[in-house]
Amino acid sequence: MAGPLDTIRVLDLSTVIAGPYAGRILSDLGAQVTKIEGPGGDIMRAAGPARSPGMGAAYLGCNAGKQSLHLDLKDPAQRAVLLEMVAAADVLLHNMRMAAALRLDLGPQELRALNPRLVYCIIVGYGQDGPYRDRPAYDDVIQAEAGWAELHARTGDAPRYAPTIAADKITGLYAVAAINAALVARAATGVGATVEVPMFEIMASFLAVEHLAGLTFVPPQGASGYERVLSPHRRPYRTADGFICVMPYSDRHWRTVFTAIGRDDWANDPDLMSDAARAAMVGTLYARLDACLPARSTADWLDLLRGLDIPCAPVNGMDALLEDAHLKAVGLFRQVEHPTEGAILTVRSPIRYG
Repeated sequence: MAGPLDTIRVLDLSTVIAGPYAGRILSDLGAQVTKIEGPGGDIMRAAGPARSPGMGAAYLGCNAGKQSLHLDLKDPAQRAVLLEMVAAADVLLHNMRMAAALRLDLGPQELRALNPRLVYCIIVGYGQDGPYRDRPAYDDVIQAEAGWAELHARTGDAPRYAPTIAADKITGLYAVAAINAALVARAATGVGATVEVPMFEIMASFLAVEHLAGLTFVPPQGASGYERVLSPHRRPYRTADGFICVMPYSDRHWRTVFTAIGRDDWANDPDLMSDAARAAMVGTLYARLDACLPARSTADWLDLLRGLDIPCAPVNGMDALLEDAHLKAVGLFRQVEHPTEGAILTVRSPIRYG
């Protein structure tokens, strides 16, 4: 079945992760995406492991499903090729700093004058009407600046980055949503749009959903930070032979778990019946689980808790995901034949239309 964007033509001039990831998702949704790389290619080509030079695993992951074209946009003849493509495109996506785009005469005014239906999407580190607009930005910089790294310190750890390229990928998801919204508006008006997707503002907004907390109110009704997720006891719990995730949430969940482990005194705690009181003592509840779970093996706990309909899961590594029964059944991972790299493992779009 054709994807919902199968009539949409996208020019992806972006590099590294945020833009290419957005382009990959647009391709997964059916768009015809052409990745355009300059001299030397996308820097992510060099990030190994790789079977052959310039074809690193992360590069392949972000650019699957795209056509590829090399253009030196400083060369007038090759720039003319891009402009011909822009005239017929629906979306142009890039993550150059705006000053660099303007030096190449690739700003939104120039390209949308050539094609008024064009959705011109620029991923930037910082919104262009703010004082940081010309600063360089990468994932780690944004994680630090937007508050992500500091949140780890509130759990008793040192400030840390997430062990995934979180700011880049979240920004890529926002870019896809913004592009699709602009395409919907264009269907009604016939006119394209300029879409700015700023990493810093996106990550500040993303974290503020729960962590603005007491600062939501004027005057403040407490500090920033969502207490439940900042509890030092919110983590995978040690069992007799490994680790497990257990996530009781409702009063029924907590009473059922505590009864099953033989702690009727905890199960009958009247505070469990009140959502507000239970939320206020969530650190204590997590600590109680932490103390009890080493008594049995991971497999024993999973059998018991699943039988009681308590949310729980093993702590999988990436290798284990390839053998996961559910992911195998839905065919998330698949082997394909790459035109230059031979057999590779890739991931289908997790979203399905039917």
